[in-house]
Amino acid sequence: MTMKRIAILGSTGSIGRSTQSVAESYPDRFQIVTLAAGSNLEAAFEQAKRWRPRVISMAAEKAADSLRARLRSEGVGEVEVVHGAAGTVRVATHAEVDFVVSAIVGVAGLEATYEAVRAGKTLGLANKECLVAAGELITAEARKRNVALLPIDSEHNAVHQCMRGGRMEEVERVWLTASGGPFRNTPASEFASITVEQALNHPTWKMGQRITIDSATLMNKGFEVIEACRLFHMPPTKVEVIVHPQSTIHSMVEFVDGSILAQFSVTDMRLPILYALTYPERVESNMRFAVSDLRHLDFSPPDLKRFPCLRLAYQAAAAGGAKTVALNAADEIAVAAFLEGKIRFDQIPVLIEEVLGATGSKAPESIQKVLEADQEARAKAREKAGHLSKSEQPRATSFA
Repeated sequence: MTMKRIAILGSTGSIGRSTQSVAESYPDRFQIVTLAAGSNLEAAFEQAKRWRPRVISMAAEKAADSLRARLRSEGVGEVEVVHGAAGTVRVATHAEVDFVVSAIVGVAGLEATYEAVRAGKTLGLANKECLVAAGELITAEARKRNVALLPIDSEHNAVHQCMRGGRMEEVERVWLTASGGPFRNTPASEFASITVEQALNHPTWKMGQRITIDSATLMNKGFEVIEACRLFHMPPTKVEVIVHPQSTIHSMVEFVDGSILAQFSVTDMRLPILYALTYPERVESNMRFAVSDLRHLDFSPPDLKRFPCLRLAYQAAAAGGAKTVALNAADEIAVAAFLEGKIRFDQIPVLIEEVLGATGSKAPESIQKVLEADQEARAKAREKAGHLSKSEQPRATSFA
């Protein structure tokens, strides 16, 4: 058994912490070599003491200086502390690293993820924005370098597992399951009065604020459609979303003969992480699903009129290029404006559609061009958010 040496981009987030939990459970299989910790100084300090990585990166120089001083005072001076985008790239491309877990939220992890692929590292992807904004570039580079892209998102991880049941050319379609969010049964006429508190109350998962709102608008599922298209080289017409409130089945793959394979397991992110880290092996774990708990499974098609964000994602997936960059950037700004009480819940898709309409579909030819397109789309979105908030006063929230 060879030791797998891991870099974690986003080590203080939930996926990063779950990856460390997996590494602790299998000390003979995994060694954590480098970490990118963002801005959480306390968590970074504890992780650096625990793992003694070769390199740890912080988002800002000041935080890196503080961490370096604290580690030295604890006698952990051998850990190299770096910072910024260049520091994250250093973590991802370190010579001793075999496997990179990409779990930084947003486009902040984009450059490091791309450089990891260029450096020939196997990639475990938990960062939606990387594939949404720059999936065409990342997957092309991965094919060129014969680098495996292994999904950690539970839905795409499920698809990856089901795909093992046949050859790629035998796949008819992919089914991504969605809980439907908190407004699955809410009439469209009530969407204008949805509060921030209501939107943050997800029925199944406890997640960060942006992803929770994206789940409420079904934009999160739209991003997953784009991810699936890019990971599995499929057109959006072959990737379908189905609402499954129990969230028991994580996703399904339908083959040309009509057979459908579904994957279900405990709702614990350590399982897809373990799968990605050990692929193509499967190793023993104690994460068991009680099949006797299965009572009933409900499925229904999503309502694209009530949830136009999903429709917009399909349109962006079909157009590709800068449209998917703009989709992600505009959504991030729209969600932030809603959380701050500047626009209404039902204005989120309005803002995104306006930005998409003002964006060309020419594909950015480099990561730098992707980041420039991202900034342009954010500027347009901020401007339109200002217009929307001035044109009609949104409903105030106690949360803002």
